[in-house]
Amino acid sequence: MGLRIVTEKRVRVPVWLEVLVPVGAVLGALVAGAILLALLGVSPLAAYAAMLRGSLGDWYGISETLVKAVPLTLAGLAVALSFRMQVWNIGAEGQLYMGALAAAAAVRFAFVDNSLVMFCLMAGAAALAGGTWGAFAGYLKARWNVNEIITTLMLNYIAIHAVDYFVYGPWKDPASLGFPMTAPFPAAARLPQFFDSRVHLGIFFAVVFAVLLHIVFRWTKWGFEVRVIGANPKAAQYAGINFLRNAVLVMFVSGAVAGFSGMCEMAGLQGRLQHGFSPGYGYTAIIVAWLARLNPLALMGVAFLLGALLVGGDTLQVVMRLPLSSIQVLQGLILFAVLGAEYFLTYRVRFVRSVPDSPKEVN
Repeated sequence: MGLRIVTEKRVRVPVWLEVLVPVGAVLGALVAGAILLALLGVSPLAAYAAMLRGSLGDWYGISETLVKAVPLTLAGLAVALSFRMQVWNIGAEGQLYMGALAAAAAVRFAFVDNSLVMFCLMAGAAALAGGTWGAFAGYLKARWNVNEIITTLMLNYIAIHAVDYFVYGPWKDPASLGFPMTAPFPAAARLPQFFDSRVHLGIFFAVVFAVLLHIVFRWTKWGFEVRVIGANPKAAQYAGINFLRNAVLVMFVSGAVAGFSGMCEMAGLQGRLQHGFSPGYGYTAIIVAWLARLNPLALMGVAFLLGALLVGGDTLQVVMRLPLSSIQVLQGLILFAVLGAEYFLTYRVRFVRSVPDSPKEVN
């Protein structure tokens, strides 16, 4: 008599398990990260303490964490929206870049010395550019079943290099001492900053968008259609829900939110378009969305924690002279741990005693 492992698909996931599994996954990733730090010859406790002090130890660290949480929240909401329909938008980074590029174009070619008018122009241009970038991949997916993971990922590189073309070429500021960036934006094209810090108006829109997306998912017809398609595409088809229309629309809205985040990052923080202005927010947003289990309200808290990880990583580079790649490895460990933990939310694992077959009677 021995033990064998049996897996059963869960009919209902308890609320406590939805909280316990992601938290356990993150803790497991931190333990794996501690082993990595120890192999690098660094005390894990000292490293994590330095990260905590650097990101949450004073107002400066908290404000910088909030600054990084804004694009992570907005890009995470963009990703969560498409993921709810099981359309895998990996292109938030490229959509973010296209939004920033379009907003910079609005400043360059349609500048008006009025903050409200310029905000509307930049936000509209950014949302339209990012949304179009996403809708293109959504149409290919819905019309010809082209793998959206590949198309959105490849479109990222096109968008990033398109921005590089302009900041290295025709839009390069002659007074930038050779650095690839545009001229600084006029004051009317900047988002206001608060609390004597770099925290800008984008934090307000991050909260508003999260609440709006929660309302859309819970209490609108379109949100219901998105959830039905994501849960059971065949049932949605039998119910007459148009997959082509919804796939294009969800990718457009997803890309528009990501594009808007690019505008906020540029107009609220950078003050100009420049090479590499995003340190991979669109990719980190995938971790944020999965850790929050695609819940828009929970996503804000997760974005704050990941923002603290990024700020703490900067501290590790300065104080302990660790490479940036070590923080990226830690982010990857968290993502893999969370994705792996999803299995235990979908299936119940049990150990069952196996009873040996009774011997056959011999006549």
